Amino acid sequence: MKSDTPRGIRHSEILNDVVRTYIETGEPVGSRTISKSYAESLSPASIRNVMADLADEGYLAQPHTSAGRVPTLKAFRCYVAALIASRMARPIAAPVSDRLRKELSGLPTIEARVERSSQVLMELTRNVGIAAAIPALAQELDQIELLPLGGKRVLMVLVTRDHMVRNRVLALEEPVTAEELISVRNYVNRNFSGWQLGAARRELMRRMEEERALYDAVERKLRMLYQNGLLAVDTAPEIHMEGASNLLGLDLHLTREKMRDLLRTLEEKKRLIELLDRFLEQPPGELEVHVGLEQAHPAMRDLTLIGMTVRMASGLPAKVAVLGPVRMQYERVMAAVFETSRALQSAVF
Repeated sequence: MKSDTPRGIRHSEILNDVVRTYIETGEPVGSRTISKSYAESLSPASIRNVMADLADEGYLAQPHTSAGRVPTLKAFRCYVAALIASRMARPIAAPVSDRLRKELSGLPTIEARVERSSQVLMELTRNVGIAAAIPALAQELDQIELLPLGGKRVLMVLVTRDHMVRNRVLALEEPVTAEELISVRNYVNRNFSGWQLGAARRELMRRMEEERALYDAVERKLRMLYQNGLLAVDTAPEIHMEGASNLLGLDLHLTREKMRDLLRTLEEKKRLIELLDRFLEQPPGELEVHVGLEQAHPAMRDLTLIGMTVRMASGLPAKVAVLGPVRMQYERVMAAVFETSRALQSAVF
């Protein structure tokens, strides 16, 4: 069985030099290029021998007989592991950190902060920025607002104490007046603010069953609103992705049909969440890098996901990530993910 790391320190150093050079140039790397860094310690012949060993171990490939070598996915994974094990385990603070934290703190909702985080990641890395807030199953009600939309429709605006705002249109069997909606809203806010949403719905049903006279004037309307989704919310994650078009400029060796399939996949929020959940499994605050994502989708073989799970000041967990080519500026992208994650985590309302 082949080793997961090169056989010695010198082999590792030369491998990392090959990867860095390939990232910068995008061209196969020859021993003569690498030898410039070892002018006094290693001859070009010695470097050729090391690169031949690395090829035998599966770290380097040779596209053409007369060409230099290119790093394989195994080489990139080794390179990333070395970055994380050294100074990149906690990237140096980027100059944009304070500005970004202030900017996110100035946004009024979790949704706006998540969306802006994905935009920032795209702007900083020129790759695909992804950010998602994962609603907790036990979110607590802050308040609701009920607004008539005309006819038999009502807009429910529900705010939870982690500052998530959800809008839902309730389609009713009969019209409800603005005054009746105000009465229902006041009753719910007065009695259930601070309750977990599921518990609030259960208690509301119990009260309607046992205390029919409690709310004579609008009890029927309250029951109708409840049956059509009062206090019921979609617990799907709030997720935003920016920069998918950047993938079109990459040489991913995909046919037009496979590229279209990849872009369609990324447009599906469910598939994005599955991607984040599958590859970002470490505890909050730990940066993760996954090189080669073919297990998620065949067309993602030459893509890398760099991400991090954080817990925002509201208590809501979130995931921040960049999706880009295997040949990327890892240190810069890792720093961007780290700083954006830290800003999202520390932003306050």
